[in-house]
Amino acid sequence: LSFAQQRLWFLDQLNPGSAEYIVPSPILLSRKLDVTALRAALDTLVERHEVLRTRLVADTDGVPWQVIDPASPFDLPIIDLTAEADPFQAARAWVALDTAKPFVLDTEPMIRGSLLRLSEDEHILALCMHHIVFDEWSAKIFHRELEALYTSYQAGQPNPLTPLPVQYADFAVWQRDWLTGPVLDEQLDYWRTQLADAPILDLPTDRPRPAVRSTAGAAISFHLGTEITRRLQEISRRHGATMFMTLLAAYATLLGKYTGQEDLIVGTPVANRNHGETEQLIGFFVNTLALRADLRDDPTFTQLLAQIRATALAAYTHQDVPFEQLIDELAVARDRSRTPLVQTLFNYTTTASDSSPTSSVESLPARFDVALTVGHASDEGLIGSIQYSTALFDEATVRRMVGHLTELLTAITADPDQHLSALPILTPNEHQQLTVDWNAATAELPQANGIHELITGCALARPHAPAVVYDDIALTYGQLETRANQLAHHLLGLGLQREGVVGLRLPRSTHMIVAILAIWKAGGTYLPLDPDYPTDRLTYMLTDSGADLLITTEHTTELPSRIPAIGLDDPATNAALDTQPTTPPDVTGLSHILALDDPATNAALDAQPTTPPEVTVLPDQAAYLIYTSGSTGRPKAVQATHRSAINLATTMRPLFAIDHTSNVLQFASFSFDAAILDITVTLTTGATLVLATPEQRTHPDQLTQLINRHHITTASIVPSLLATLTPDATTPPSTSLKTLILGAERLSSQLADAWAPHLTLHNTYGPTETTVITTTTPPLAPSGSMPAIGSPL
Repeated sequence: LSFAQQRLWFLDQLNPGSAEYIVPSPILLSRKLDVTALRAALDTLVERHEVLRTRLVADTDGVPWQVIDPASPFDLPIIDLTAEADPFQAARAWVALDTAKPFVLDTEPMIRGSLLRLSEDEHILALCMHHIVFDEWSAKIFHRELEALYTSYQAGQPNPLTPLPVQYADFAVWQRDWLTGPVLDEQLDYWRTQLADAPILDLPTDRPRPAVRSTAGAAISFHLGTEITRRLQEISRRHGATMFMTLLAAYATLLGKYTGQEDLIVGTPVANRNHGETEQLIGFFVNTLALRADLRDDPTFTQLLAQIRATALAAYTHQDVPFEQLIDELAVARDRSRTPLVQTLFNYTTTASDSSPTSSVESLPARFDVALTVGHASDEGLIGSIQYSTALFDEATVRRMVGHLTELLTAITADPDQHLSALPILTPNEHQQLTVDWNAATAELPQANGIHELITGCALARPHAPAVVYDDIALTYGQLETRANQLAHHLLGLGLQREGVVGLRLPRSTHMIVAILAIWKAGGTYLPLDPDYPTDRLTYMLTDSGADLLITTEHTTELPSRIPAIGLDDPATNAALDTQPTTPPDVTGLSHILALDDPATNAALDAQPTTPPEVTVLPDQAAYLIYTSGSTGRPKAVQATHRSAINLATTMRPLFAIDHTSNVLQFASFSFDAAILDITVTLTTGATLVLATPEQRTHPDQLTQLINRHHITTASIVPSLLATLTPDATTPPSTSLKTLILGAERLSSQLADAWAPHLTLHNTYGPTETTVITTTTPPLAPSGSMPAIGSPL
């Protein structure tokens, strides 16, 4: 076997019955057909090219060999489709089914065919070959020789083709003898250097990547006009490049914009027929070159084109190493969810393939995540197709990709000296949607500088209404307001300045809500610190944030001693609080308060505004600081302002139908931004916030009891928690629960369909940096498909 054949044979052993490497080659015959001449031509072709009557058989040691069978008549059944309502569509369906039928490599030849009769003078020769004996170059040879033989035999003439000097098996033997020693070493050294630390292309997909790669695929065709084609040709000529190089540079640019990656590998096929004897042979010669593109430092397109040109020319001089052998030599990690080394392919042909419906099949095996093919169609411009994995991408997504590629090429032809970051890919409609339609703000925000002002308004309007409930402890809005005011004055007495960070290392309790409101009233920024976090993480967060104060229910010597601590369960602290006024504090003139002695604190305070505040807080003043996990392993701080919190509360209240009669579950950890949603939406409405205890957060049965006991109407939870509950026990008429807000995790279609008939279900999405929620859906209905994340707020 050749190296290429060996690789495909191994893949067939790994995945027997796969149709991934079946090559359909349907030929439309619009003429009065001489079936006898056609059969004779096919017989001669199979006799002429031994590879078409070759089986791959393993010996007793498991080593595969080519077994060439004697020539025999080509089996060509005739399938009559003339009685079908639409013979052409029937033929397409027949070809699709035949393409899905696998070859058995050791028992049958690697070519089969049928003659589909559409009418008296219109037929389709439906041929299928296995890629292990056939490639794109072979298809051209096959069609050319079939036409010559058919024409000659139909005229009663003998075989017009000259005998072949060698066969594919001879090439396989030569390849293994030649590609050894210094020749192989020199070529491998180039590829080892070129592909060191090779990146994996990580395209955004519509669905999670299966653990085992699916070969299900489809293709979408598109057309680029003559003017854009002419301009691309001019750019190529001006820079000494080919159209292949120019289009590959554009494709790499598009992939970089899709993935955010600056280091990419794109595969491309080469004919690999470097000797005259192989040019007329049918067989599997094609090789795949892995071309690397470096998009770092935001080059101009012409700079990238020069780089791609140099990379391609160097690769051509080292194209003899079979891709299959390169995979082994580079010891590429095996990952059955992806193709090794190359996850996308680009191919440029000087002549576009036949665009008739029978020359391509809508459903095609996907050998890569995405494969782009572009061909020149004489005076018609460029014709292209994107073949894609249907396990990963929807048709609509790939059609958008076609639109983005078209916009990108248009921008390149307008000015190829633009930096890649300046090249647009959005279509005009997408640009309008993104910049105008989705940003049409309709919510009227209240006249308030700080989020706490809205809570104070509720306290003044309904002081005796329940505000916060935790286990058997309940605070009215009046009590919440009084306690928060007292603590705010105490914080100011300790020197808290504008946007000073106060750490809250508190267990779940009403203390947390009082402390958050007090910090806002005092003009500070609160930092939630989960008591269950490791000490090292808490210490890092306190130090990195430049925290001024720490509020806790226990004195902890393991944390930085420079930070003053307030114990809310300390009798001395409570006595001090009782002496404080119960009215909101006056925070004007805080700029005159001296900084704390700690250098880190002084550095944090020096960055704050120096002008005296005229109001309690400013809308763009920080309200809270939350640490996310961080992509580098270190927690990363994210800050949100009062304006953002007001916007969140104002927008979400009507969307989720929350009013002063609502009872809202507070389930999320206070160290996650989802807690902000619960607190602000509830307490700015005059509704009741019901905090789940640690036990209720870990036991679904206790959580269900809490929902029933406190008549919860609205809850914001993650899908994995919802999966532990049952609709019958937690939906009307069993409970008063009406609305579920889901986020932070992917919502499955099964879970959504199970709950949507019982409740108002919203699926949401938003990174912490955008203040909890960025997009949300209208109420979901059972659909059987993965729920979307909705549209921007």
